[in-house]
Amino acid sequence: MENLLPLFIAITAAAVVLQACILVALYLMMRKRSAHMLGIADEVKTKVLPALDTAQSMLTELRPKLTIIVDDLSATTKEVRAQVERVDATVNDLVDRSRLQIIRADELLTRTLDRVEETSEVVHKTVVSPVRQFSGLIQGVTAGIEFLFSRRGQRNGGRRDRRAVPQDEMFI
Repeated sequence: MENLLPLFIAITAAAVVLQACILVALYLMMRKRSAHMLGIADEVKTKVLPALDTAQSMLTELRPKLTIIVDDLSATTKEVRAQVERVDATVNDLVDRSRLQIIRADELLTRTLDRVEETSEVVHKTVVSPVRQFSGLIQGVTAGIEFLFSRRGQRNGGRRDRRAVPQDEMFI
């Protein structure tokens, strides 16, 4: 076992030296990366920060204008909403009035047609029916007179001068 002790010490020393080399390499890499990051940070400061300052100044200048635009848009929206509500109320009133007028016109037309029909019936009863009856009576008298005159004609020489009377005309 005593032989192994120097071997373990040598291995431990090699491990410590290896760790020291790794730490030095890590330190050098971190230093290189830090320098690179500082260069990027400087570049950001020189390029981005002025743009941010410009953007901030633009926002500062535009803020009152944007506020006015938003206020105007809000007022316009309220006014449009009010106008739409007025138009809606007017259209609803117009539709209601139109509906009432259509109902009144329908009732007027119905009453007028009923009166025309009643008048037609009255005219038929008071004018057309008596005229037909009178016409039938005249046709009957005419047929009778023709019959009488036709009999005299048969007695006076056997001539028949008789006109045919349609059957439809004899009936009333």
